[in-house]
Amino acid sequence: MMHVLTDTSVPTVRPTLSTEQMRSLYRQESEDVRKRTTRHGLWVAVFSYIAYSGTDYLFIPDVASNTIAGRLIVGITALCVLELLLRLKVSADALDLWAALSVLAGYVVWLVTANMTGALDAFSYYMAFGAIFMMSVNLFFSFRFPLALASSATNLLIFIGALYLFEPMLLLHKLILGAFCISCFIFTSYVNLQLNRERYKVFLNAYEARLQQEAADERGKALLELSHTDSLTGLENRRAIDQQLRLHWQDWQGRDQCFSVLLVDVDFFKRYNDFYGHQEGDRCLIAVSKRLAEIAASHGAVIGRYGGEEFILILRIDNADQSIRLAEDLCAAVHAMAWPHTCRRDGTSVVTVSVGVSNTRAQTKQLEKIIHEADRALYAAKANGRNCLKVFDPEDPQHGDESENIAAILRIALEQRLVSLVYQPIRNVQTGALDGAEALMRMKMPDGTSIMPGTFIPVAERTGAIIELGRWAIRTVCKEMLATNKVKVASVNVSPSELKMPGFSTYVAATLAEYGLVGTRLAFEITEGVELDVDTDVVRCISELKRLGVQIWLDDFGTGFAGLSWLRMIEFDTVKIDRSFLHDCETERGRRMMRDIISLLRHRGLRILVEGVETAEQGTLMHRYGIDQIQGYHVGRPEPARRFGNLGWLPSPAAAGLSSA
Repeated sequence: MMHVLTDTSVPTVRPTLSTEQMRSLYRQESEDVRKRTTRHGLWVAVFSYIAYSGTDYLFIPDVASNTIAGRLIVGITALCVLELLLRLKVSADALDLWAALSVLAGYVVWLVTANMTGALDAFSYYMAFGAIFMMSVNLFFSFRFPLALASSATNLLIFIGALYLFEPMLLLHKLILGAFCISCFIFTSYVNLQLNRERYKVFLNAYEARLQQEAADERGKALLELSHTDSLTGLENRRAIDQQLRLHWQDWQGRDQCFSVLLVDVDFFKRYNDFYGHQEGDRCLIAVSKRLAEIAASHGAVIGRYGGEEFILILRIDNADQSIRLAEDLCAAVHAMAWPHTCRRDGTSVVTVSVGVSNTRAQTKQLEKIIHEADRALYAAKANGRNCLKVFDPEDPQHGDESENIAAILRIALEQRLVSLVYQPIRNVQTGALDGAEALMRMKMPDGTSIMPGTFIPVAERTGAIIELGRWAIRTVCKEMLATNKVKVASVNVSPSELKMPGFSTYVAATLAEYGLVGTRLAFEITEGVELDVDTDVVRCISELKRLGVQIWLDDFGTGFAGLSWLRMIEFDTVKIDRSFLHDCETERGRRMMRDIISLLRHRGLRILVEGVETAEQGTLMHRYGIDQIQGYHVGRPEPARRFGNLGWLPSPAAAGLSSA
């Protein structure tokens, strides 16, 4: 009678039950209900049975004492045996049988004791009433129809037998009473049959409703799981992780249960996607997520995908070492996968991850703050070369609250004129001429305290403020140095964020046009030590800048892994050798390294500039090595534009001294 309930949104399969199986299930599930109904029904029946003692006194007073004694004995015995059977935990069928037997016994005992009365007329009608009552009492119970029918039929047969043996009654009266009792028997049996059918229908409806509710619950669970699960990796998604974070935060607030947040980023994943394709990128993310989940489970941490190639882990801790061990295991496990990533340019050829860690502490007052701190630690890990971990350190200027203060100041820096540019001269080694200047950004607090570039530039990079600062620097250089002809060429450092920003080359072209400048007078320095994804947007931007005539310089050559790749892919105008190689020239090994680098760059046909020239001896060495240009304190310290004067492009006395040296 029941059918499988299905829903296309939930892959639930339910077996179809046969009629016999359904009835068996009905009996099983109605067992306890039937026991309660039988117990209640027998107590009511016994109470009613004993209560009718009053009518015994009214109709057959001469034997009332006997009938009442019989009623009490039968009633009390029936209830005592009933409670005993319940304690023995017999089946509902056994209880029903006992109730039916109790009803029969009650009628027989009353009939035998009442039959001794002398009030024959009253007894003849009273006997019929008793039979009807005993047949109707079946309705007090939830007997299955066969038992109810047998019980009522037995009562009817007992009555007909007693009626047949009762000689004082006329035959006509016997026939009338017999017909009346038979009608009552048919009526009560029919009612019992309908009640049984109705109970079964109610069960079927309830069962179907239950199946529908279960299906709805399963759909709800499936939808809830879907809404909390990342479709690609199967990990918890950001919605679920946010809930986990709130739970951990409540434990931290209420019970001082410390926890750590770890942000994990797949290194150079954008480059992986561009090189291998998005399908392979998805395969890589799935493999990495599976490995991360295994490590997280071994440490008892919660893990989820936080977006893109970034994952997040939450770990309850007793001390900070636990989160560090987890972060180390994460880095080591992904590296051990040896998943190929040959398009990296940092000396590693497999997929790795960087991890930022933040731990709750007394100063942690907001949940968002610990996430923000983990993000800052992750940024530091990526800036430190990737494939490593960094723990947020509130005492570190790059991590702590001072960094937040700087981020706030950066938002008003241009408006409040808290940033400025100074310019460090670039001299021609052979002629001593002032070939140009490099623009260097300076910043101060509102109270006038200076902030080191190494402090505010990373914060500007992280917060995105570098975009606006960079455009301001380009405009200021064109206005202060190039439009006034203070130098022939001025260079400006550009960040990866600027080169990736749509419309960057258009802004440069508009600025050059505004001041009537040719592009060759402006140079952009790209730092090798800063990771820059060479995607199509970056290559297109550099190409557009080259078409404008803008020079592209490679800064800090030798400090990163990507230098040779950059030289192969981009046509630089000048390469600036990092100052560390010049300082190493105090040893023969360092001088050989410097000569090798110079030889490489000469074969590429590139102009060479060496940074950090601080002594006359270093200047002389660079002259002997045939370097094109130098920069450093020996040549000139960074100065504001107003102190440069209108030097034009002629050698200064200091530069002439350098030339003669």
